[in-house]
Amino acid sequence: MLLYMSNSAQEGQSTPLHSVSVAGVVVREDGRLLAIRRADNGTWELPGGVLELDETPEAGVQREVWEETGINVEVDELTGVYKNTTRGIVALVFRCKPSGGTERTSSESTAVDWLTPEEVAERMSEVYAIRLLDALDGAGPHVRSHDGKHLTPAR
Repeated sequence: MLLYMSNSAQEGQSTPLHSVSVAGVVVREDGRLLAIRRADNGTWELPGGVLELDETPEAGVQREVWEETGINVEVDELTGVYKNTTRGIVALVFRCKPSGGTERTSSESTAVDWLTPEEVAERMSEVYAIRLLDALDGAGPHVRSHDGKHLTPAR
């Protein structure tokens, strides 16, 4: 089930709907970051997905990370809010610590790896790499928008 947020609409106008997703920036003690290669498009991203209607954002992050990677996590803090303006997806990103489990792929991932920040910048598109890098800088939570390919410049 999708959780939607909407703006109040003027009479006679349609109300925009936004899908809410969650993602985990899982940081190991050695500073490496958990990433997956998505099964549907082959891109490297952080584990995450659509928040279910009856779950908290923190529970959603724990579920999504475990489903896609086999890693259990403790959720630390919200590090960013990111909006894909083209697709209407709002992503809540949380920094997490691994708390058990064993890396494995799933129907949603063809590879699971622990990357250095440099490898993140090399393997991921900018709109996904920035989410991981934002989580490391300690200056969040960050709020950013993008069109699916390029970040919208800050105003």
